[in-house]
Amino acid sequence: MDEALLRSLTPSVLTILVRRGADFAAAEDAVQDALVEALRVWPADPPRDAKGWLVTVAWRRFLDATRADAARRRREDRVDEEPPAGPAPSADDTLQLYFLCAHPSLTPSSAVALTLRAVGGLTTRQIAEAYLVPEATMAQRISRAKRTVSDVRFDRPGDVATVLRVLYLVFNEGYSGDIDLSAEAIRLTRQLATAVDHPEVAGLLALMLLHHARRAARTAPDGSLVPLAEQDRGRWDTKLIAEGIGILQNALARDRLGEFQAQAAIAALHADAPTAEETDWVQIVEWYDELAALTDSPVVRLNRAVAVGEADGPRAGLAALAEVKDSLPRHTAVAAYLHERDGDLATAAQLYADAARKAPNLAERDHLTRQAARLNTRLNQ
Repeated sequence: MDEALLRSLTPSVLTILVRRGADFAAAEDAVQDALVEALRVWPADPPRDAKGWLVTVAWRRFLDATRADAARRRREDRVDEEPPAGPAPSADDTLQLYFLCAHPSLTPSSAVALTLRAVGGLTTRQIAEAYLVPEATMAQRISRAKRTVSDVRFDRPGDVATVLRVLYLVFNEGYSGDIDLSAEAIRLTRQLATAVDHPEVAGLLALMLLHHARRAARTAPDGSLVPLAEQDRGRWDTKLIAEGIGILQNALARDRLGEFQAQAAIAALHADAPTAEETDWVQIVEWYDELAALTDSPVVRLNRAVAVGEADGPRAGLAALAEVKDSLPRHTAVAAYLHERDGDLATAAQLYADAARKAPNLAERDHLTRQAARLNTRLNQ
């Protein structure tokens, strides 16, 4: 059973049902039923036309549900008009499906869940496991999201930027359960890139590939975090790096710079350095300046302070950090790092300990605690 094929066909099958007149929520339920049936039937009897088989079964499931719902008798005329069997239409409405799932009336978490279900073809259980929530909770979230978008016109103009933010949220979730969300986000972004010619889509894909290329080196065998400067660069995936840089270069050549392209350019400079010491920090600072102009984001200014500290020295980095609100997550960790670079180990140790207490996850907390312990050991020698 090729589950990847099933998931890749899900968006187009769903859009065909919606084009035929099914409302989004009912169509999505019917497609999920067809996927379950495919998992049961295909191993012993694979169809010649996988997409056509899914469309036929999903449409029949939709019709069965419609007939069974007395409150929807007004649809009976359409029920009797089942299209004849034959090859499924080749039109790809995947882009419209992305726009629908990233509807501005949805919360980010609901948009992510609906995208993974309707476009990614994941089951509710898989999504729930990935986000470490009960399946019933995720089912309610998806059900509410489907109701929200059920009356939205399928052919309405969409916002690519909103879709990209949803995909970026998926990517940043990383890995939990049996679904690798980073890899899933890359797959969906590749799919989006085939549906729309947009430099920021290419920028996001490049950014994902460049970050994903370093994944194997980010953690030690005991699960602890490995900072970028200490990573074994021999474990980086050079094929993904080369692909990401190539995609980025083509996007930048169009001279329509966006935030994902700028982020990807920073990631490319890290990936291109043979060693941490050879990183072109001056150029990275320049890209952070571009990114700050595009986003006016305090997180960007925080990361820029680190780059300034590497390019111009820790005192310059601390001066840049002083312009960022200290309430920002990870501000204390950055301050600790820059104070250590400046030789103030006592202050750095205290700041690492403070940052550990504020850490957003266990891995980061353990890393910062070890940093504080390391400096305290040096101070007590």
